[in-house]
Amino acid sequence: MDARKTRRSEDLAHDLDAYAHWFVAPDPSIGHFLALTLFAECRGTARVARDTTSVFLRGAVPKEVMYDARLVVSELVGNVVNHAVPDSCRARPGGLRRIDVTFKRYPKWLFIGVTDEDSTPPLLPMGDFYSPELMTELSEAVLPDNGRGLMLAQRMASAVWWTPEQQGGKTVWCRFDLDGGDVSSQP
Repeated sequence: MDARKTRRSEDLAHDLDAYAHWFVAPDPSIGHFLALTLFAECRGTARVARDTTSVFLRGAVPKEVMYDARLVVSELVGNVVNHAVPDSCRARPGGLRRIDVTFKRYPKWLFIGVTDEDSTPPLLPMGDFYSPELMTELSEAVLPDNGRGLMLAQRMASAVWWTPEQQGGKTVWCRFDLDGGDVSSQP
């Protein structure tokens, strides 16, 4: 089991060397930034995104925020892998679908953006009201067919929105509010 963990850490380090670009401001009060480029067709795309989230945020934000951010990134990258179809101006025959993940950590906030090449707006769930009787008797029947990942992101993050990109595509953004306290003193 330890050999498997070691190999996984080595795989992550190799993947990070291949894909990630770290941008750290000289003054930590300004913020820390990470841009990660992945491809939807590559094996382990969601794993690399999750593990990179953990590596970048470990010790920089409270553990609960790190775990929530890791899950949200996994869901958003999974949405791109499973649903995004590049705009005709961005599509290339035989080309890979690009996914850019951006982390921006400031003393009071963490912003995470997942960019894809599909300009179709995401269907951000607005929430539905179901009577309590339906929830107990037919709980499977009232689950939405799609949008569960974005619904999860809305519940975990302080805010979720999207922005169109100038050259086509879109970015889904999440904001996590941080208390601004000293993370090093947290267990």
